[in-house]
Amino acid sequence: MIESSTPPLAALDGYRNVTDLLVARTAAAPGHVAFEVDEGDAWRPITTREFSNEVRGLAKGFMAQGIRTGDPIAIMAPTRYEWAVADLAAWFAGAVVVPIYETSSPSQVNAIVADADVRLAIGGASTHTALLQAALAQADGLTLGAWTMDAETSPMPQTDATASGSLRDLVSHGVGITDEELEARRASATQDDPATIVYTSGTTGEPKGVVLTHRNFLGQVLNIAAAYHEIVNENGNTVIFLPLAHVLARGLQLICLASGMRIAHLSDPSTVVATLDTLRPTFLVVVPRVLEKIQAAAAAKAADKGLSGVWAKARSTAIAWGRRAERIDAGRRIATDRGLRLRHRFFDALFYRRLRTVMGGRVGYILSGGAALDPDLSLFFRGLGVPVIEGYGLTETTAPLTGNLPGRIASGSVGSPLPGLTVRISDEGEVLARGVGVFDGYRNPAHNADAFVDGFFRTGDLGRLDDQGRLILEGRLKDVIVTSNGKTIVPTRWESAVEADPLVSHAVMVGEGKPYLSALLILDPEQALAWADARGTSIPLTAEPDIRTVTDPALRAHLQRAVDAANALVARSEQVRRFSVVFADLDDRELVTPTMKLKRSVVLDRAAVTVTDLYL
Repeated sequence: MIESSTPPLAALDGYRNVTDLLVARTAAAPGHVAFEVDEGDAWRPITTREFSNEVRGLAKGFMAQGIRTGDPIAIMAPTRYEWAVADLAAWFAGAVVVPIYETSSPSQVNAIVADADVRLAIGGASTHTALLQAALAQADGLTLGAWTMDAETSPMPQTDATASGSLRDLVSHGVGITDEELEARRASATQDDPATIVYTSGTTGEPKGVVLTHRNFLGQVLNIAAAYHEIVNENGNTVIFLPLAHVLARGLQLICLASGMRIAHLSDPSTVVATLDTLRPTFLVVVPRVLEKIQAAAAAKAADKGLSGVWAKARSTAIAWGRRAERIDAGRRIATDRGLRLRHRFFDALFYRRLRTVMGGRVGYILSGGAALDPDLSLFFRGLGVPVIEGYGLTETTAPLTGNLPGRIASGSVGSPLPGLTVRISDEGEVLARGVGVFDGYRNPAHNADAFVDGFFRTGDLGRLDDQGRLILEGRLKDVIVTSNGKTIVPTRWESAVEADPLVSHAVMVGEGKPYLSALLILDPEQALAWADARGTSIPLTAEPDIRTVTDPALRAHLQRAVDAANALVARSEQVRRFSVVFADLDDRELVTPTMKLKRSVVLDRAAVTVTDLYL
């Protein structure tokens, strides 16, 4: 086993829980603009003091409604300013936050609310609130209602699952709570108390809740803020459009809040590019798919003008320039390349400058996470003059575990362990993690059985460490899919639902690093032949050997209904867009184990052409 670690840069002494971050920032810079809120025709500045007052007012409302120390509060909403208010207010009230993706299906919402024993829920709009209200109605024990972030007229709160109203109503309800009572409640949680329970994507009938403590958040926020102070500071601003239900977005929000970096929220990622010119951020956190779209849009515009060949040269020049910059970072001697320098200057005037303008003209760095980043894409943006810092982490590590640093970026790696964290590579090649951001265990102790080894968390990822202690990821141990949008998908529930159709022996979801999910539906030979015989037809097959594609329209139409039914059970981001129906030799022991478990990697290798066709 080999390992790499980085000592902590910040001490947690003097901090009791996460709320101390806001208290300290308010005392230090009460008039500093902390947020910019979209009001349609303008962005309204919110100072740290104003934000703190809103948080305290809502926290009092939670207390008046009956929230006690340690009670779980669920939040289901798109990324917006009120999410931040509710998150901090819950912690001020001593509660534990349970984020729920806004795209979650009703069954997923029900499962999370039940497993976390949620007592009060907040929805972004009436649709979210209705789902939460229905889930609370099925829950055991006393619940305190579902409330909406939208400021609408509503009845006064009732202390049962049918209670409803807006956050404004809750604030009004809390006017009788004194500042002293709030302060006592705010200080009630310690560093080792749970701060949040985050349910891993792909929740099935048995949700898997990750319990993160105040210590986890404090350790990550303070140490990462110290490591990236050059980027995240009170002179900069950012736009958060990743879902705040994701721990990466929430961690980023806390780091910015504690460091004084101004934050704007966007609930619709499709509006990001159009908004950048107005907000002009200095720093962005994205998934690789966003960078892919920016590059693809530039290529398309060049093609429209008949400049595809010129663009191709501009792209290769940017990559070469980015590679040169990384070599300089590494302290290597670089030979003078006058031709490259001239080409870069030419293409900067023709293309690069315009792309920087598209991103607002002030972006100094971009952090990419949530999915693997193509090294050439990273080098391309470095060549544009906007370095991309790739990082790696999981929900269980409170987001970032490793990360490249300014002046030490190595495309193709996800960097070294961040301060206070250690990465070990097991003898099997699995990435193991330990340190300040690593959780202590899942809500259900049964899920911890194989989660740790020798005090290290088993990430389920394969990787290696280079001679500089940087982590290079090499695949995944399990079948979890990470799309190019950064969404982590557990395919089991969807696959099981499709396999409920007698015609389907195995369903194999695919989409690693792709913009959407697809699937291979492997037919049950006997059932398929019986289905065809009953209709007096035969099932035509293509000429591919081994795994053979089925093209019968009637059969596809039948299985489309099974796919649609499975899609209805999961969140939109977990739904399959395209599928192929295939035959395979299920007696082949290289393909199927003796217990009839499919060897997924073998299937995908043999069906590579079919899978490729799903993305054409």
